[in-house]
Amino acid sequence: MLFLNKILPVLFLPLGVVVLFLLLALIRQKRWPVGVALGILYFSSMPFVGDRLIGWLESRYPAVALAQVESADAVVVLGGIFGPSVAEGMLPNFGDTVDRFEAGVVLMHANKARWLVFTGGRLPWKGVTKLEGEDSKTQAELRGVPAGQILITREVGNTADEARAVAELMRDHDWHRIILVTTGWHMPRAARLFKKAGIECIIFPVDFRRDASRPLTLLDFVPNTDALHNTETALRECYGYAFYAITQR
Repeated sequence: MLFLNKILPVLFLPLGVVVLFLLLALIRQKRWPVGVALGILYFSSMPFVGDRLIGWLESRYPAVALAQVESADAVVVLGGIFGPSVAEGMLPNFGDTVDRFEAGVVLMHANKARWLVFTGGRLPWKGVTKLEGEDSKTQAELRGVPAGQILITREVGNTADEARAVAELMRDHDWHRIILVTTGWHMPRAARLFKKAGIECIIFPVDFRRDASRPLTLLDFVPNTDALHNTETALRECYGYAFYAITQR
């Protein structure tokens, strides 16, 4: 299941498809697969495409002002916050999704909940023994959140695991609802899985990538790596959403 969820989609993302067409060109000694590969690479690397795909996901759950967030029993911050691990005592290596962590701390300081929950993410192929939530807890304490108000879920491998682990915590602590914090483009899938697990959620998306007010320019048709990353991220989320929609009916 973890393979299907994490690895298999790579074959259906633009770079994976490009590689397959290039291999076909080598094996069949044909030129047309090279042209198809270049076309796919160009199309998926345009900001016009990447921005709109990621923006479509983000539009499902728009940004919410802090003052409008209702109180809940706990703030739950989903994992994927850190990059490669660092040696003990070194500054943390935050990743692109650090806004999830920062939002959780801000919500706690705004007294939106009594508890702050980090998920115990750990992927077996990364070769780490410590749960990601432990690093998150350490950094939250340094930012003024009392250690006694921070919890870490059991070990989890994906968003569905996170939802089940949080549901267990809610039953153990008799919580009724949470504030769910994750990246804007990830929220549609996360919200579906948490609601499927029977969790009442106040949605608080962060880290939006697309500025819908920005006018269209010629640069939107000039390929770049950021746009390719947005395209692949959006497609991966769509595949993940479809996977859970099929397997968890």
